[in-house]
Amino acid sequence: MSTPDFTLYALTAISLYIIGLYGIAVRRNMVRIVIGLEIITASVNLNFLAFTKLDQSLLPLAQYFVVVSTVIGAAIAGLSLMIVIQAYRHYGSIDAKKLSKLRW
Repeated sequence: MSTPDFTLYALTAISLYIIGLYGIAVRRNMVRIVIGLEIITASVNLNFLAFTKLDQSLLPLAQYFVVVSTVIGAAIAGLSLMIVIQAYRHYGSIDAKKLSKLRW
C-alpha cells in the first residue's frame, strides 16, 4: 500500500477544505464566496481520488464520480456567477451583507 501518498493527498484535501471554508465565512464579496465553494468541491474530488490509493479497485468509480462532480460544479459555478451579475445589475453591489439587508 502507498499510505504516505494517501496521507499527502488527504492533508492537501483538508487544507483546501479549510481554505474554502475561510473564503465562504470571512469574505463578503459574492464572487469570492463562489470561488470558496469551488475550492471545497475540488477538495472533495481530491479526497475521492486519495481513497483510491488505499484500494486500486475503486479507481474507475472514483474517476467517474470526479468527472461528473466537475461537470456539475462547472454548471453550478456558471449559474451562480450569472446570479451575481444579475444582482450587481439590479442592486449595484455584490457585497453579501448589503444584499442580505434587502430582505423583507
